[in-house]
Amino acid sequence: MKFSNKELILFDLDGTLIDSAPDLAFAVNHMLTTLARPTFSEDIIRSWVGNGAGVLVKRSLSGKAEIDKNLDANLFEQSLQTFLSFYKDNLCINTQLYPSVRSCLKILKAQGYRLAIVTNKPFEFIAPILEGLQLNDLFEMVLGGDSLAKRKPDALPLLHVCQELNVSVAQCLMVGDSKNDILAAKAAQMDSIGLSYGYNYGEDIGLHKPEVVFDDFSDIVATLSPNYLT
Repeated sequence: MKFSNKELILFDLDGTLIDSAPDLAFAVNHMLTTLARPTFSEDIIRSWVGNGAGVLVKRSLSGKAEIDKNLDANLFEQSLQTFLSFYKDNLCINTQLYPSVRSCLKILKAQGYRLAIVTNKPFEFIAPILEGLQLNDLFEMVLGGDSLAKRKPDALPLLHVCQELNVSVAQCLMVGDSKNDILAAKAAQMDSIGLSYGYNYGEDIGLHKPEVVFDDFSDIVATLSPNYLT
């Protein structure tokens, strides 16, 4: 499949551009250790990633993907602050780019595409990670999960980027690894690409019917015609 007449590409961050699960697991287990609670393997915590820091902490305290409805609110707030404080100081210890991400983003930018990030990750963590991974000069706009009143899977973040950058929905493409990315794109009536390798809770990203599913980030370049701007 070839996309045409696209100007702006919106990317999710965790599970799409970067594998942040090792550092998220490190912070989660630090939080649990301070509470004298059992810790979990990176693989288990990886399956809980994708809905923002608050949900990750609630799942960690619940010990499963399904959040305990009786979870103490004060315990959650205390635990969230512990997690965020530790994670802030350990953002790029073992976090790394997925294969081909840096080179492909540079190709797309050189071809005239405008690039943005729409993630559910707290905004304060995004810039340090982009700088640490040498991606900070590629994106025209960045939105975090706490940047607006609503986050993905709501359409608001995607539509906000369109409005701020003066680009129509039809000229945009959402790229992500999670159902939240695809559902947000559907709600915004925006075309989307699903990536099979990220954090989607063990579920096939194709079930949510993005326009196309790729196993490799580099396939994005092949499906987009050069968009040289004059």
